[in-house]
Amino acid sequence: MQDSATDTVQTQPKLLVLGATGGTGRLIVNQAVTRGYDVTALVRSAEKAGDLKGARLVVGDARDEAALREAIKGRTAVVSALGTPASPFREVTLLSTATRALVSAMKAEHVSRLFCITGMGAGDSAGHGGFVFDRLIFPLLLRKVYADKNRQEAIVRASGLDWSLVRPSVLNDKPARNTVRAITDLTGFHGGTISRSDVAGFVLDQLGNEAWRHRAPLITW
Repeated sequence: MQDSATDTVQTQPKLLVLGATGGTGRLIVNQAVTRGYDVTALVRSAEKAGDLKGARLVVGDARDEAALREAIKGRTAVVSALGTPASPFREVTLLSTATRALVSAMKAEHVSRLFCITGMGAGDSAGHGGFVFDRLIFPLLLRKVYADKNRQEAIVRASGLDWSLVRPSVLNDKPARNTVRAITDLTGFHGGTISRSDVAGFVLDQLGNEAWRHRAPLITW
């Protein structure tokens, strides 16, 4: 009979994080390591990932299926926190291209649980960001980014994986409040904010939880 300590080690998530050097991705990695999880981070540059202490680093491009397969081996779940800068003029394809490769790699490595962080304004959450976001920021700066987020979400929904889409409201770097609201009925909702730290905590809290399987909650304070 195994003791409880051994059982705990064996049941801890084995997590792969994409976008691990971004603002939210770093917090996901650091919080997961603090929780004692086995964490791998796929990064484009080991130098930029020097502060991701306690995580195994795999250097590679998130659009490269071979690199993804190497990083996914032995994992039990994947969190995609990939982001891309505002792009008012150029087409954006990074998110959808990487997600398409990720889905293929996960299937090849028989890993099914996927959390994909997109954002308020994606899919059926469009038009719920409030006046400034919907009328100014979105059309002037984020229209092409969100066109790719929509493609990304469509790929995830059609993947056949055990997916959850997570749509944070406007992100900030304030301390966590640990009082996240996760909503799918956006009636009467017109904008909000949430800290990156609370986004990270919310996603990690869902590991092993099926409440948001095949659903797309908007999370906010």
